[in-house]
Amino acid sequence: MTTQHTFDATDPGMPAGPRTGTSRALFERANKSLAGGVSSSSRITSTGPHPYPLYIERGAGAHIWDADGNEYVDFLISYGSAVLGHADPALARVLGGVLATGTMFGTCNLPEIELAEQIQKMVPCADLVRYANSGSEAIQGAVRAARGFTGRSRILKFEGHYHGWTDVLAISNRPTAAEVGPYDAPSALPHSPGIPAGVVDDVVVCPWNDPAALRAVLDAHRDEIAAVICEPIVANNACTMPDPGFLETLREECTRRGLVLVFDEVCTGFRTGPGGAQSLFGVVPDLAVYSKALGGGLPIAAFAGRADIMGEVAANRVKHGGTYNGSPLCATAALATLTRLADPAVTERIDSAGRRIMEAVRRAAHDHRVPCAVQGVGAMFQVVFTADGSPTRQYRDTLALDQRRYDAFRHALLVRGIHVNAYGLACWFVSAAVTDEDVEATCAAIDEAFATIR
Repeated sequence: MTTQHTFDATDPGMPAGPRTGTSRALFERANKSLAGGVSSSSRITSTGPHPYPLYIERGAGAHIWDADGNEYVDFLISYGSAVLGHADPALARVLGGVLATGTMFGTCNLPEIELAEQIQKMVPCADLVRYANSGSEAIQGAVRAARGFTGRSRILKFEGHYHGWTDVLAISNRPTAAEVGPYDAPSALPHSPGIPAGVVDDVVVCPWNDPAALRAVLDAHRDEIAAVICEPIVANNACTMPDPGFLETLREECTRRGLVLVFDEVCTGFRTGPGGAQSLFGVVPDLAVYSKALGGGLPIAAFAGRADIMGEVAANRVKHGGTYNGSPLCATAALATLTRLADPAVTERIDSAGRRIMEAVRRAAHDHRVPCAVQGVGAMFQVVFTADGSPTRQYRDTLALDQRRYDAFRHALLVRGIHVNAYGLACWFVSAAVTDEDVEATCAAIDEAFATIR
């Protein structure tokens, strides 16, 4: 693999990086029409020393090219959504047929049925399925279904877990050290201004990976809680893994107490294996939420689960709607994507490529004596710079991470043609399009990047 870059060394405090003047000009233009110059708060980021994002013009396979013509191997991969790679030829062919016959009608269609049947085959908990257009929307649907089924209103979530930007669960996903409150009774804090106090009051926050704390919180809110929700792998909290047995404890406590257990598989779904985190860990929730890899790059999401819970939605007692839900275009993209991901060889290849990269990080960290941990699974992982190289177990561990080192590492990779998330608590995502050559080039760039870290 070769990458082409023009370089810019305008900041003497940083190593030379790819020349990005066109991205700078586009951002200046965007600020005159888009709020903040971006379409999502997650894109308010920087490219190395520059206070503007990259503008990407095209992609092919695991590679992307920015507006200045710089080429990168992409491990952001549309936040994990483009799981087959960019501009996948087989996906493009099936979508071409839909574009020629009509992308949506606001009515029922055959692809949405075929897709639901495919999800049932792959997902252990999926007795019934409903579609939405984003992970945030599908989370709202799952929470409403759980509340409608149980007749209770409060939801237990874990500190640092992210379940979308909408009011219903945008609580305590990234509080500061000054805001978190006591360990055994974390503060419920709104993600931003504009979230009503009543919404915040309906959310109970608990530490992750602590069975005793979980039981204590559940006891303290007996007969109030409708559901417990978690990211099985905490994709938005440095890919923090569940301790052995913790998911089993969640399942046992929810069953014993008559609570709905919800897995937010927006990130883990289908990419960590055909059955997602449920199959990976052998723990089956009552409801699960999917997006990202589900659509292969098109906007579609779903919530699925037990027949008795989803039956409330089926009977139209729990209302759920959406003009774009299950459109022929997005359902066809999702069906083509899942048909590929249903082959264990595909997800095993993704996992294998990622594990090679994870091992390269460990080796480089050891060789260059830079304490860090790489955590997650091959399909999705993150590099965290802890003081002693130990992995994180809970959100509060991330408050002590060395963000300066992560920023330097990320920029050093960008200089070498490797594109990863600018935010140190997010994930690397590996696509099915990554080649052995891409992996080798990435491993070499990792070693070189660690050599620059002080």
